[in-house]
Amino acid sequence: MLSLLGGGFVAAFLHAALPTHWLPFTLVGRAQGWRPSRIVMAVTAAGLAHIATTAVVGALIVAAGLALDQWIEGVLPHLAAVLLFLFGAFYLARATLKRPAMAGGPAVETPEPAVSDKAAFLGLVAMMAVSPGEVLLPIYLSSASAGLGALALLTVVFAAGTIAGMAVFTALASAGASILRLERWARYEGAVLGVALIGLGLVVAMHQH
Repeated sequence: MLSLLGGGFVAAFLHAALPTHWLPFTLVGRAQGWRPSRIVMAVTAAGLAHIATTAVVGALIVAAGLALDQWIEGVLPHLAAVLLFLFGAFYLARATLKRPAMAGGPAVETPEPAVSDKAAFLGLVAMMAVSPGEVLLPIYLSSASAGLGALALLTVVFAAGTIAGMAVFTALASAGASILRLERWARYEGAVLGVALIGLGLVVAMHQH
C-alpha cells in the first residue's frame, strides 16, 4: 500500500510538470499583478478542482469500465482547450487596443477592457477542473480492488503531489521571469500572454488526436 501511495505522489508531482499545470498561472498572475500568495491560492484551488474531477472520473471508470474512459478523453480535455483559447483571445484582443504615441504629444491609449481578479481566478480553476489527469487514471484502475478507503487515500495523495508540483513549477517559472528581467518586455506582455495561452490550447487540442 505504501508503495502505491508513494508511486501515486511521484506520478502526481511529475504530471504537474505539464505546461498547462503551471504556465497559465505564471502568465495570468503576472498580467493581473498578483502577489505570490494570490498565485498560490489559485494554484491550490485549481489543483484541488483538477484532482476532484480526476477522482470522479476515476471512480466512474472503475465502476463502468474503460469504455467510459474513451468518452471522457474525447470531451473534457477539449473544454480545457476552449477555455485556454478564450482566455488567450481576451488578452490578445486587449493588447491590440493599445494606441501608439501621437507625434509631438503624449501616448494615447483607449481604456482597456479589464478582466477582474475573480474572473481570472475562476477561469484558471475552471480550466483545470474540466481537464482530469489522464496520467493518474490508470492508477485508480490498478488499485480498484483495494477498496474505497484506499481510493480515497490515493486521492488525497494525488492532491498533495499535484498541488506541490504545480506550486514548485509555477514558482520556478516566476523566478525565471524575474531573472530574465521581463519587465523590459512589459509593452508586449498582453500579446505574449494571449499567444501563449492560445498556443497551450492548441497543444491540448492536438494532443487529443
